[in-house]
Amino acid sequence: MSTEVRREIRLIEEDDGWWSAIDEAVGVASQGETRGEALDNLDEAVVLHKGEAGEPIEDEEAFLRDLGIDSEEIEGDREPPDFMK
Repeated sequence: MSTEVRREIRLIEEDDGWWSAIDEAVGVASQGETRGEALDNLDEAVVLHKGEAGEPIEDEEAFLRDLGIDSEEIEGDREPPDFMK
């Protein structure tokens, strides 16, 4: 019996011709101009989401500032995504 975890991926062709790929179990989505690109981007997004690659964000305020986002202008009481915690 295989110990490999099975993934269920949804692919959606959007009205503009781009493709969205969604990993329902992980709760991560990405997109691309082709199905293959959307799947490749999804794989990268899942790895980053799980913390298996990339650097942790130490200073949330500085991270948002670098993206041109003023944290004071963010509406609502939402928690930051898991990768920013």
